[in-house]
Amino acid sequence: MTSSHSARSEAPAVRLIATDLDGTLLRDDKSVSERTIAALAAAERAGIEVFFVTGRPARWMDVVSSHVHGHGLAICANGAAVVDLHAGGTFLEVRPLERPVALEVVQALRAAAPGTSFAVELTTGIHYEPKYPPFFLDPGATVATAEKLLFEEAPGAAAPVLKLLAQHPELDPDVFLTTAREAAGDLASFTRSSPTALIEISGLGVSKASTLAHCCAERGIAPEEVAAFGDMPNDIEMLAWAGRSYAMGNAHPDVIAAATGRTTGNNEDGVAVIMEELVAAAVRNR
Repeated sequence: MTSSHSARSEAPAVRLIATDLDGTLLRDDKSVSERTIAALAAAERAGIEVFFVTGRPARWMDVVSSHVHGHGLAICANGAAVVDLHAGGTFLEVRPLERPVALEVVQALRAAAPGTSFAVELTTGIHYEPKYPPFFLDPGATVATAEKLLFEEAPGAAAPVLKLLAQHPELDPDVFLTTAREAAGDLASFTRSSPTALIEISGLGVSKASTLAHCCAERGIAPEEVAAFGDMPNDIEMLAWAGRSYAMGNAHPDVIAAATGRTTGNNEDGVAVIMEELVAAAVRNR
């Protein structure tokens, strides 16, 4: 089930590992296995940086915050934020979805897919419409129409919008994503990571891949020196960008098609399996 390109002598050494969390690094119970913890520590000792690249907001990163070594950085909200987990999830960089654009997207999706409900993810927390499935982990959320949630008295005065979430109670998830892109793909970036019809909407050009590319460029790391892992459509651009990429055994078919390799499922420590190979190669080549 596993495949690795680490043995190819012509391939550049891996300097950075970029991994998704849910359905990838984390098991289904949201835990980090002992094997994975050991692999993360071994990568650090071998001089390989590890970036967690996730759709999760910064406030939901406690599950892995103690396993970030060295730099302490993570890419959250599908690339909309770079945060310092060593500093309690402090925002270092934000790539927002501008509120006027978010309003246009809301209007376009209401017309294209009647019955859609919305949530607004801000740097300060999430708020959602009455029909949107509630976030029980965020009891302080405001419940109101998206138009009210996105309203600001003065432009630029309110907290930045990291992403807009759109949920449909009946549509097939991939059909909903295609419908949304056709309706408003010129306004924003659309993706999904849930098995349900839940779309995540970011600023135009914002993705895991684009923010990861920026972070790597700052470190002088080329795409060929990156190994990436993922399982859902919001990982596709990142997997296509990285020189080596691995779809999980539980991955969406489009993710498998985009990756250069494949590993076992998240419950079988598929990321750790490949990380161990990459670390072993790094140690041999010292």
